[in-house]
Amino acid sequence: MNDNEAIWLARARAGDDDAFTHIVEAYQKPVFSLCYRMLGNAGDAEDAAQEAFLRAYRHLNRYDPNRSFATWLLSIASHYCIDRLRKKRLPSFSIDNEAHDWWQPPDPGPTPEAVMVMDEKQLRVRELLDVLAPKDRAAVVLHYWYDYSYEEIAESLALSESAVKSRLYRARRALAESWQTQESQMEMLEPNNAERTPYETPAF
Repeated sequence: MNDNEAIWLARARAGDDDAFTHIVEAYQKPVFSLCYRMLGNAGDAEDAAQEAFLRAYRHLNRYDPNRSFATWLLSIASHYCIDRLRKKRLPSFSIDNEAHDWWQPPDPGPTPEAVMVMDEKQLRVRELLDVLAPKDRAAVVLHYWYDYSYEEIAESLALSESAVKSRLYRARRALAESWQTQESQMEMLEPNNAERTPYETPAF
């Protein structure tokens, strides 16, 4: 957090609504991104992000300035998304990183053919990740997209570090098993396609 953000936070905690607006502008992208990866739907993610900021605003008096504000805020967003997922089984978030651009939400610019291919791949990834429990999904998002340490994830999700490690291990194993099952099913559907290049299991 830079000096300006520290000032905005101090003012916001003192009741300055304009200062909190600066906080929202500074963190709206990472909060929305987290919610999107958790919920898999832009509309739901926008609603969740707004709710996360509203809850943060209501409970600013509980924020400890000695802690990372980003961690505290993303913790609020994570817990809200976990509650949403538990109440209603929603599509899984889409995976994305620099090495797998096709895991990003579809760009409205590509050709219809490109969009179809991208949609098909994203659907497969969503089905793959739907095996994860909500809190396991949150741990995966925080670890692999936000580079949170075990300690930071434990703080965000109210878990012990050993529990975080256990959940991440279990999630990786479940994803690998689900991926292999999908591969077997696809091979059965294409028995004569000898030139088909098998997908590699994602590294988590």
